[in-house]
Amino acid sequence: MATRRTVFFVSDQTGVTAETMGHSLLTQFDGQEFRPVTLPFISSIDKAREAVRRINATALEEGTRPIVFSTLVQEDVRAVVKGANGLLLDFFDAFLTPLEQELSVKSTHATGRAHGMSDLAAYTMRINATNFAVANDDGAGARDYEHAEVILVGVSRSGKTPTCLYMALQYGIFAANYPLTDEDLESDRLPRVLAPFTRKLYGLTIRPDRLQQIRNERRPDSRYASAQQVQYELRAAEALFNRHGISSINTTECSIEEIASRILDKMGLERRVRP
Repeated sequence: MATRRTVFFVSDQTGVTAETMGHSLLTQFDGQEFRPVTLPFISSIDKAREAVRRINATALEEGTRPIVFSTLVQEDVRAVVKGANGLLLDFFDAFLTPLEQELSVKSTHATGRAHGMSDLAAYTMRINATNFAVANDDGAGARDYEHAEVILVGVSRSGKTPTCLYMALQYGIFAANYPLTDEDLESDRLPRVLAPFTRKLYGLTIRPDRLQQIRNERRPDSRYASAQQVQYELRAAEALFNRHGISSINTTECSIEEIASRILDKMGLERRVRP
């Protein structure tokens, strides 16, 4: 009986190339079930360490090491990911070294030059959606909510950014997000910038102890990470969701794939691009 294996696609860009090449290989294994997880924009040592933490946590939880497809270019970032507890399939290791030997030329190792172009329309849609998600991240950028298909709202570190990026990368969905501040939570009204777009809003919440753990990793022993602050923000955010009829999901026990799928189904959004 086939077992379910988690597959990570790790990239310093959008992850489309890693997905395209990885899926092409995985289709050769009939009857095997895979759970894909894309980790895009792994462009620094810190982000690489966080990717390794996720890979190792999955290996520990599932009892089987994940498969990791990597298109990372930077040597120091790749070195960190090589330490993960997974079967690492590094496309640059596999192909660049033989090419360098054959051509007698050292490669530039420049990021951003690999493109999965098997389906140009789908590729373009994913890139456009990803650019939109980045530009409209955390409420501080473009705030182009008129063109957003969904706007995720929630307190800081509840999972808004990775969910937006996942929906963009996997399905071509134009997703924005807005972090609820203390000022927003103290008011009975929606933030003025969100009020015209109530039908596009979807709330993310999370269990207090998990949110406190995440925030402590970011800002240890701070008011931001205190139990009192975390509990207040979550209570106020859920009250805001209920007051304005905003659907929401608790992200604590959900994978990002499940979170995204539930949001798309609830909001009636079409998956334009399939993984």
